[in-house]
Amino acid sequence: MFQKTYYATHPDMMAGASNEDLRDRYLVSGLFRPGEIILNYSHGERFIIGGAVPADGPLALPVRSEPPSDAGRPLLERREMSVVNIGSSAGTVTVDGQAFELAPREALYIPMNAADVTFAGDGARFYLLSVPAHRALTLHKLALSDVVPMERGSLETANERSIYQLILPHTCASASLCLGMTILKPGSVWNTMPPHVHERRSEIYLYFDLPEDDRVFHYMGEPDALRHIVMANEEVVISPPWSVHMGAGTRAYSFIWAMAGENLDYNDMNVVDICQLS
Repeated sequence: MFQKTYYATHPDMMAGASNEDLRDRYLVSGLFRPGEIILNYSHGERFIIGGAVPADGPLALPVRSEPPSDAGRPLLERREMSVVNIGSSAGTVTVDGQAFELAPREALYIPMNAADVTFAGDGARFYLLSVPAHRALTLHKLALSDVVPMERGSLETANERSIYQLILPHTCASASLCLGMTILKPGSVWNTMPPHVHERRSEIYLYFDLPEDDRVFHYMGEPDALRHIVMANEEVVISPPWSVHMGAGTRAYSFIWAMAGENLDYNDMNVVDICQLS
């Protein structure tokens, strides 16, 4: 049921890795295909990373296919999921008979034990993230207007941005998933400054709102041995716990960040001074 499986990696594996090796191990592309649900599996926090584009009719979240003892059981029986509409039009997500209309940039938190999840809406593009959960919480729709954004950076340093914390304890309860959206202001191109490392969790970035001919240079690796991956619109990058994660684009863009690990503390990070990078 998964297009690709991404395995956990040790930082020593970065040494000697080619650009193609980095793209193969950490870049997730081809998520948004009309009329399909595409799912990928990452061993980092057991993330499922996916996209659903219901072009010609509703799409149903698939049931589990393995192991044999779980075949046919709901995918979210022991998982929670976030859904964010990054498309140009509203779409509908129906969870066990309850329908939610998601306008562009609106999100839905789906708790563990949801059985039937479907996606509908021509023009909607749903970004899906799921991690294992230990308890069922409350189904919750979220809009950017529901939270007070954190305003960070400045135009002078080309990193003026609004950070919307959507799935965090003060906005939406979850078992282990944290998620938000960062929107760069016109003229700003740098994200996640100062850079940092999460020792106790993995992080996933989806870059979007990027014109076809523009790119984001995403930086990763240990602080004293940075590497980069060149990314296009609607591509995802996996950041292991030992890796810096930051990027610079050829113009302003938006990105969705998601984390899971051993706690829900947004501030659990080791900040790296920019002068330490090499």
